[in-house]
Amino acid sequence: MGIYDRDYERERDHGDSPGFHLGGDLSWSTKLVIVMAIVYVVQLLTNSNVPAGGWFTQIFELHADLPCEPWMAFQLVTYGFLHDPGDLKHILFNGFALWMFGRYVEQRYGKKEYLTFFLVTVVVAGLIWLVSEWVTSGQLTQFSLLGASGGIAGVLLLFCLNFPRQQIYIWGVLPMPAWVFAILFLGMNLFGTVGGDGHVAYTAHIGGAIFALLYFKAGWRLSNWLPGGWKMPKLGRRPSLRVHDPADNFDDATEDAVDNILRKIREHGQDSLTREERRILEEASREYQKKRK
Repeated sequence: MGIYDRDYERERDHGDSPGFHLGGDLSWSTKLVIVMAIVYVVQLLTNSNVPAGGWFTQIFELHADLPCEPWMAFQLVTYGFLHDPGDLKHILFNGFALWMFGRYVEQRYGKKEYLTFFLVTVVVAGLIWLVSEWVTSGQLTQFSLLGASGGIAGVLLLFCLNFPRQQIYIWGVLPMPAWVFAILFLGMNLFGTVGGDGHVAYTAHIGGAIFALLYFKAGWRLSNWLPGGWKMPKLGRRPSLRVHDPADNFDDATEDAVDNILRKIREHGQDSLTREERRILEEASREYQKKRK
């Protein structure tokens, strides 16, 4: 395995850099937005007044009475890819926020870990919403939840925790540090939970943010908990078949040295490397790139 196959050391690709690019390896933030857009088109095509939102939305949104139908547990994931068919702003705002903040979180944690974090956060936010609905109503209601906001709230807060001094421009005009934005975001959602609009799932937002805070403080790495044989799903054309020659691998000593260096970068940053460690990493990188051609 070469150094660019590892989650915590990757080449910057087109999907990781600002702006829109044609071609290249898309980031998972971009892929998730594309999937949500496709799902939204299906929602529009199946939209009707009975049932509300259409049969497709009705099946895959998260219903507050889920405990009565445990076989519908897939809704804990699928609701995060649906959006309100009657409100275009819902998917536009969520898609932009995920694309804007998610790319930097994905760069920091790696593609596999980022995707795992987002999906788990969607589930956690949905569960917290279910519990809050039951507690406030005292019974299982017929309300439903849809939208990626809970997962995006987790991604957004994780961005602020990792880059607290990064300038964020509210509505593209008002600048403020990310840590200030995080406080305002949490405060607005707490206020909304107490006396805000019942059409906004503030508890799901708070649930996603709280999970992100625990994730950051505990230093969890969720992808390590996945089965050993789990691989990242591939979206796009497969690469041409190549014959692998075992002699092309780095020797074990180099592999171990590179692993240790990349782990050090992950924990302490690139500035912590010695001159010798930088030399080893550069040589290993050049050697691996030759083998990719």
